[in-house]
Amino acid sequence: MPNFMEYLATALFAIAIVHTFSVPVFARLANRGGAHAGLWHLLSEVEAVFGVWACVLLAVMALLSGVGETVTYIDTRNFTEPAFVFAIMVVAASRPILEVVGMSVKALARMLPIRNELAMFFMTMAFVPLAGSFITEPAAMTLAALLLRDAYFRRPGQAGFKYMTIGVLFVNISIGGVLTAYAAPPVLMVAQTFGWDTAYMATHFGWRAAAAVIINAAVLTFICRVHLLDGSIGRDPTDDAPVRAPVPWIVIAIHTIFLVGVVISAHHPIIFLGFLMLFIGYAHAYKRHQNPLLIREGLMVGFFLAGLVVLGGLQKWWLQDLLAGLSPTVLYWGATALTAVTDNAALTYLGSLVEGTNELWRYMLVAGAVTGGGLTVIANAPNPAGFSILKGTFPDGAISPLKLLASAAVPTLVAAVMFLLPQPF
Repeated sequence: MPNFMEYLATALFAIAIVHTFSVPVFARLANRGGAHAGLWHLLSEVEAVFGVWACVLLAVMALLSGVGETVTYIDTRNFTEPAFVFAIMVVAASRPILEVVGMSVKALARMLPIRNELAMFFMTMAFVPLAGSFITEPAAMTLAALLLRDAYFRRPGQAGFKYMTIGVLFVNISIGGVLTAYAAPPVLMVAQTFGWDTAYMATHFGWRAAAAVIINAAVLTFICRVHLLDGSIGRDPTDDAPVRAPVPWIVIAIHTIFLVGVVISAHHPIIFLGFLMLFIGYAHAYKRHQNPLLIREGLMVGFFLAGLVVLGGLQKWWLQDLLAGLSPTVLYWGATALTAVTDNAALTYLGSLVEGTNELWRYMLVAGAVTGGGLTVIANAPNPAGFSILKGTFPDGAISPLKLLASAAVPTLVAAVMFLLPQPF
């Protein structure tokens, strides 16, 4: 039987979910000013939501169960993923990395037999998410969000375009990382347990995901083609910021080494945090080649994910039993829906603990988890990173979770169709 603390954690988890959907309301209250504007601003920071409610849980746990048991619970949680997302955000968002990704997108765009304005947008929405299978999804999200912010989201207004784009972006990032066995958090959590390697992922998941990513990016580009071509969407022509000298190739190479080092050591926080410290020192020494590092944004995203780890650690009592009782097809749609209100990595991990499952059941669990990873900000670990980078370009400085859900619905259905094609099991 679940104990009181598990019931409380589930209640607080539900409150935190409702809170994420209420962020635009708090943002509007903060913009009105007044004596409590600071509090409303804090409550409007979606990155703080789960961290705040996790602190409430820990405070109650300390009062009821004692500080010792609370510390023991914290010590048994795995905070590697929040720390990694923080580290990869800071490194991937550096100016040299952005420049090399931008050059790659431009080179690939020139190969497409369409207008450059359309090709650039298409490659940003397709190539960068698929690159997440190699540089990890959090890095791909950071890079894609920064490219979109600087090239397409700077103009005020254009809310419809921005919501359609962020919906496709979140879905494409979630499914774009499944070409390998190490880049997508929900795959990483189960790959060793299920015996899945990169060859398995590429043949069973990869080509389906790549097709869905390309379809989603192509449809979005087609829908927005008129605006992309007439210049109503894109870089603000009134932007008179001085042109900066190109970053030297040696600096780009050193930054790339730091990025690769963080990615390779993703399971070892002491190592990738060491790379991060060295990187910050190097970036400070050569700050003339840098943009401001995303330290605050990375910390806020890490705080969000850490809160999700603390609250999610006590959801096993209902979630695991629910998954165990589902047939493969029902499991697929159930995992897609549950991912919207939980973290898809936690969902697949709990599913991996269910005994006596066959290969089709396992496939449906992971496929459903990645399919639904773009529906909400909490559905996939990289989403808060994109949310943090892009939210300031939306009305009231906040992204409506309901509008995000609606904009991600169609690209999610496209992914669902691809993953539900017959499997050789």
